[in-house]
Amino acid sequence: MKIISTATVFPKHYYRQQEIAGFLGEYWRDELDSREAMERFHRNAKVGGRHFAIPLEDLSKLKNWGEANDVFIQQAVELGESAVRKALDMKGIPASAIGAIIFVSITGIANPSIDARLMNRIDFSRNIKRIPIFGLGCVGGAAGIARAADYLKAYPEQMALLLSVELCSLTWQREDLSNAHIISTALFGDGAAAVVLCGAQCSFDGPKIIASQSVFYDHTEDVMGWNIRAEGFKVMLSSEVPNVVLKNLRRDVDQFLGQNDLSIDDIGLWIMHTGGPKVLEAIESALDLSPDALDFSWACLNEVGNLSSASVLAVLDRIMQQPPQPGTWGVLSAMGPGFCSEMVLMRW
Repeated sequence: MKIISTATVFPKHYYRQQEIAGFLGEYWRDELDSREAMERFHRNAKVGGRHFAIPLEDLSKLKNWGEANDVFIQQAVELGESAVRKALDMKGIPASAIGAIIFVSITGIANPSIDARLMNRIDFSRNIKRIPIFGLGCVGGAAGIARAADYLKAYPEQMALLLSVELCSLTWQREDLSNAHIISTALFGDGAAAVVLCGAQCSFDGPKIIASQSVFYDHTEDVMGWNIRAEGFKVMLSSEVPNVVLKNLRRDVDQFLGQNDLSIDDIGLWIMHTGGPKVLEAIESALDLSPDALDFSWACLNEVGNLSSASVLAVLDRIMQQPPQPGTWGVLSAMGPGFCSEMVLMRW
């Protein structure tokens, strides 16, 4: 299996981090215990700016979850269509050639799902296999690639499409002044990413997917996720996330690579989810990486923030535009609610 095309697209509304912190300072003017503490969270996120589905001032006008979710559906369809067309057009692939589409998201709900709503906008085959996935959160991009590769093992003559759309700003909660929520308003951005993969019988060039591994960590349900309430998605984001990375990642990576007769020293490229500065630092420490090993991830975090499931795909897209030397081994990985991790071994 190969990854043959990638694309990222973003909403047109972009704000520097200082603007976002200033908006929230006014938004929560009467409720914040310390505006200075909130601004410090925003500075420490190491995010320079982010894209938003709607203008900041319009976020405060959303009256309830229903209104926010209506915006999610409308924006997700538009961004999703743009990302899909961009990825297909890059290699001149007709939409009708796609055998399966996997759609991942954690920031809105739609039924019919977003992939179904794209069927009447993009000329997909009427027999395409649609696989919408909700609930994977930040790990969804890596898991989506792995599941697409699984599909192509069974259908090596086909192509599969992965689409991720995350509109994290639409999950903001007016009444939630917890540290977890304030951190999330400092970290997460909006965007979409698409990846086209093909089976072993295709003639396109691209990095090969050699193997994948899923790992679930017992009794970690409270580390990350949503508490879903009448008001919408209330974030769960434990300060233990970096510690979970430090405790588990090295063991899991060593096991995964060992199963493929490799070690960490063989890996020339690390394509890691932009979970935040503490998470990226924990990855660097756990794997004993060189200072520049995660440059692509740090750059994505700075320029667009954490895009949840789309983050690791945005990092991959940058690397696809600046591919490494042929023969380079790479690991694409993310962690998310469950708590769990997904790893994909690739070779250029």
